[in-house]
Amino acid sequence: MGQYLKNPWRGSGLPDETLFPLADARAVGQLLARCPAHAPTPLRQEPALAAHLGIGQLWLKDERGRMGLGSFKALGAAYAIARAAAETNAPDLRHALQGQVYVTASAGNHGLSVAAGAQLFGAAAVIYLSQAVPETFAARLQAKGATVVRDGADYEASMQAATGAADANGWTLLSDSSWPGYTALPLQVMEGYLQLAAEAAAQIDQPPTHILLQAGVGGLAAAVAAHARHVWGDSPQIIVVEPDAAPALIESIRAGQLVDTTGPVSSMGRLDCKTASMIALHGLARDADSFVTISEGTAQRAVDLLVEYGLATTPSGAAGVAALLAGLDLPREARVMAILSEGPEDG
Repeated sequence: MGQYLKNPWRGSGLPDETLFPLADARAVGQLLARCPAHAPTPLRQEPALAAHLGIGQLWLKDERGRMGLGSFKALGAAYAIARAAAETNAPDLRHALQGQVYVTASAGNHGLSVAAGAQLFGAAAVIYLSQAVPETFAARLQAKGATVVRDGADYEASMQAATGAADANGWTLLSDSSWPGYTALPLQVMEGYLQLAAEAAAQIDQPPTHILLQAGVGGLAAAVAAHARHVWGDSPQIIVVEPDAAPALIESIRAGQLVDTTGPVSSMGRLDCKTASMIALHGLARDADSFVTISEGTAQRAVDLLVEYGLATTPSGAAGVAALLAGLDLPREARVMAILSEGPEDG
């Protein structure tokens, strides 16, 4: 185990903060019901893997097939774009956003969601990628009709470039992170992730005792945590998992405010974010019980283990399970839910 921090802000949240993630998934479900590509993803119960990991039960919310995009991110930006299209009341939503350009920075999957949403509703997408993002992701973005721009050595640098391009060209910046003065669209992106949480709550046969949530900027973790508290109250222990190389949330919780962190490039590419989303931090400070970090080697061990059980993924997708391999101390009777957040990069 890398770092472990019990959350001192649990229940109350950080002082003087009032902007939190949404918890009610009904609006998301109503809009997604109009989308032919939408279908729930499975919640897999894995008794043999649970026994191997020394816990009572393990459920994995399998997002690898979400809407054909291979990741939970399909629920985020595409949902925000769909909301914008629906609000036009256009008779044909396929052309509702003609002439609009959405721009973002991405480590891959968020960009795919922006590209897919823009393509569905007649808009254009420009996706900024850092040099660390695999070329396979760039090719997938281009296949969805997006313009790909390489700029910067890391995610933070590509985000600065995307923000500059939005300002210079009058484009709509659609980030999955949030910061002071930029909250409305990221809140909608996070609202889309509530669909995943609502499905899991409906699919599981009894409440989990522990929920393991991997985090980059923290949007997924915060949305799922908010809905879990909405459905199950204080009972589940919610544990947030980050790379050792990108401890943005754990360090912000320790400091009691949003802080920038530094570190090497992580193999957990979709989690390699050195600054957390402001809204996500506020939500997780209130809702999460503890924060942990994991090493690169442990994440790869989790990938290898999941492959043995027919669950191919990436170090980012396996991060929740990796926390168990890292020595997270849970009771043997623990009922654990984790998220298999994406498919393999060559999938």
